[in-house]
Amino acid sequence: MKKLFDELSYKISKETTKQYSTSFSLGILALEHGIRNPIYAIYGYVRLADEIVDSFHEYDKGKLLQRFRNETWQALDEKISLNPILQSFQETVHLYKIDLTLIDQFLKSMEMDLKKIDYNSDLYKEYILGSAEVVGLMCLQIFVEGNTEQFEKLKPFAMKLGSAFQKVNFLRDMKDDFDILGRCYFPDLDISSFDNTVKLSIEKDIDQEFKEALEGIKKLPASSRFGVYLAYRYYISLFRKIKRKSAKTIMNERIRISGGAKISLMMSSYLQYKTSLL
Repeated sequence: MKKLFDELSYKISKETTKQYSTSFSLGILALEHGIRNPIYAIYGYVRLADEIVDSFHEYDKGKLLQRFRNETWQALDEKISLNPILQSFQETVHLYKIDLTLIDQFLKSMEMDLKKIDYNSDLYKEYILGSAEVVGLMCLQIFVEGNTEQFEKLKPFAMKLGSAFQKVNFLRDMKDDFDILGRCYFPDLDISSFDNTVKLSIEKDIDQEFKEALEGIKKLPASSRFGVYLAYRYYISLFRKIKRKSAKTIMNERIRISGGAKISLMMSSYLQYKTSLL
């Protein structure tokens, strides 16, 4: 029965999420049960692409990513894939009528990670659009369950939240991105000139995006509001920890939130959520 394969496919996407991101796993658990599997499917898909460009150093990444792109479009066209993660993803895309241009933009950003790029403002915006903002829009399409009017209303906020998350990731991962992958995403930045002044400028931009994104979170359907708010609180906590560190520290260690702190954050977030206007 195909139903068994579909169930297995979503389970594998769920397990992928749990293995790679405890923070997003907690956020997804806070979503209404009926929309968890589609979000697992999206995370599993984007995680698989990320692994190709970030981890498979001993293989031809370009060839693997092109195969992944081809298999994505084949799965979407045929509405079936023997790859369980692609299977759950294509089913989610069709069920929620996710715009295929979002997927194409995502894959273009993944392709950018295969090249040595000196990022300027335009390339920086293009990369964030494809690697983060469109992923937020895919999730939003699920949250609003195909309501076009609600999607358009919330679209700018979802993009701001995705962008803020990604920029926090850039700061958190600066050391590994540069030392291991040879990347620096911030525009027109010579890594040797990254100091507290530059860091503060980047942080002001992120602060503004988080502020705008919170207004959108308050307008989400009840089925997804707390889950997204929890992810927001996690990233705000990580961001505040990064802000307390010097630029030199950021370039020498990866800032983390401990497992225990994540659980504590989840409980405090729930209390704040229940007692606030959210």
